[in-house]
Amino acid sequence: MKYIAEIGWNFIGDLSLAEKMVVAAKKSNATFAKFQVWNPKNLKSGPWDKDGRREIYEKAFLDDKKIEHLIHICSENNIHFLASVFELKSLEILAEIKNDHIKIPSHECNNWKLVDRAIEHFNSVFLSVGAISASDLSEVLKRYGSLDKVIIMHCVSTYPLDCSNVNLPKLLRIKEMCKKVGYSSHFTGIEDAIAVAAIGANIIEKHFTIDRSLPGRDNKFALLPSEFKKMTEACEIVTLMLNDLGDDIQKVERDVADVMRGRWNGAT
Repeated sequence: MKYIAEIGWNFIGDLSLAEKMVVAAKKSNATFAKFQVWNPKNLKSGPWDKDGRREIYEKAFLDDKKIEHLIHICSENNIHFLASVFELKSLEILAEIKNDHIKIPSHECNNWKLVDRAIEHFNSVFLSVGAISASDLSEVLKRYGSLDKVIIMHCVSTYPLDCSNVNLPKLLRIKEMCKKVGYSSHFTGIEDAIAVAAIGANIIEKHFTIDRSLPGRDNKFALLPSEFKKMTEACEIVTLMLNDLGDDIQKVERDVADVMRGRWNGAT
């Protein structure tokens, strides 16, 4: 099982804070520390102009040097750097830096040109499939579900996510149609991750912070390091429970089978 700590824009443009989050993510058993790469100059007008998000986009903007710095910090701490991209220019920047992994967020999962370019340039592509119709999902799975380098990530794109909307049966249906399946979570707890581990997901992504009082929406519902670590430990236990040991007597049962059975008078 692999785990993505979604730092995203939670560092609010403060690289020293980003470094602390990377270190905390590694200590919390994360496999990847994930950020988001965009250029606010390319952002169209929208509700984010009035609710404070554009200001956060501008503060958390990662240029080439900052991306390279974060890749270096991740490498020093033995954790993979990962980033979501929203358009081709950001993808090309990461491709030139030669990072191995990339994430395509849900609202771009049927942007065929962007996804195809990601598959062309990167060794692994995490593709979230939230907020799309059943017909679009079918097309995504038809195009990419059989590819070894693509991990289809079940996602429900609302923040935060109520447990009644997690929709794990959809993940099971996706699992039947693709080689690798993961889960990108917006639920505030860890119970969904444990459930996903129990049904055989390959990777789990959770929003991550070191302080919920930091500015920005995502910090408010992200997991703290202790919670993230507890989640990974529980998922690893569940993963071991999925080991298929067949239908015969296990070695650990042999004493009961050979010695304990029939030990009471009148039992047979």
